[in-house]
Amino acid sequence: MPIELPDLGAPRAVLSLWYARVGDRVFAGDRVAEVLIPGATVDVPAPVGGVVAAQAVLANDPLVAGQLIGEIQED
Repeated sequence: MPIELPDLGAPRAVLSLWYARVGDRVFAGDRVAEVLIPGATVDVPAPVGGVVAAQAVLANDPLVAGQLIGEIQED
């Protein structure tokens, strides 16, 4: 299941950090990453429970809404 950047109402965002690393088990709704948009810091939740299988972007990478940032292997 892809982890995508939700539409945060800003034209651009930057990944500031990953809370979950590849191999970590997460539950649906757990915060997996943090992004910065102008004037705010926003957590990105896991769309499903499972194991983080990939991180498609690194810290300080620019992002746009809907962009794939990682993947979770569902249970």
